Amino acid sequence: QVELVESGGGLVQPGGSLRLSCAASGSSFSMYGMAWDRQAPGKQRLLVASITSDGLTNYADSVKGRFTISRDNAKNTVYLQMNSVNAEDTGVYFCHAYKTVNGFKVVSAWGQGTQVTVSS
Repeated sequence: QVELVESGGGLVQPGGSLRLSCAASGSSFSMYGMAWDRQAPGKQRLLVASITSDGLTNYADSVKGRFTISRDNAKNTVYLQMNSVNAEDTGVYFCHAYKTVNGFKVVSAWGQGTQVTVSS
């Protein structure tokens, strides 16, 4: 069982940077894959970035080269470094923990979300 709490959201100007954190409680954090999703106003939730338990990363095309996902297993925390943000990055950012079972992704927990607003 794992519980997730996001932090670090806020208002940022276009071109600026922001770092989101997702702290996990419970056991075996290092065994989970972790991911960040974004839900823009009126739109469905979409995957932004993920990192496996082995540290392999994957990004949505829209954020490649600008966002970096990382994890610190000693701190039970996953981060999303957001650089060169633009208005399309606005939304609620959720982290989730998952495991891969027989080749299928099984989500174990979601955080409550943190709002990111990109505006001048």
